[in-house]
Amino acid sequence: MSDQPSNDNNDFAAQSEGERTGLVGEFVDFLKDNKKWWLAPIIVSILGLGVLVMLGGTAAAPFIYTLF
Repeated sequence: MSDQPSNDNNDFAAQSEGERTGLVGEFVDFLKDNKKWWLAPIIVSILGLGVLVMLGGTAAAPFIYTLF
């Protein structure tokens, strides 16, 4: 074994000093790297339905119900 750190440790250190990305940025990077763009409409639909369900229990409910 040598006293020199391996390239993996150097890469890790370089990445740790880089700029942090948020959850959305990580998700977009995942879609780019793995070429899974078909997941984007599914996630957007699920999030949209979740927002509608959450708003259904608030004072905005009568306005949402008129859309349907």
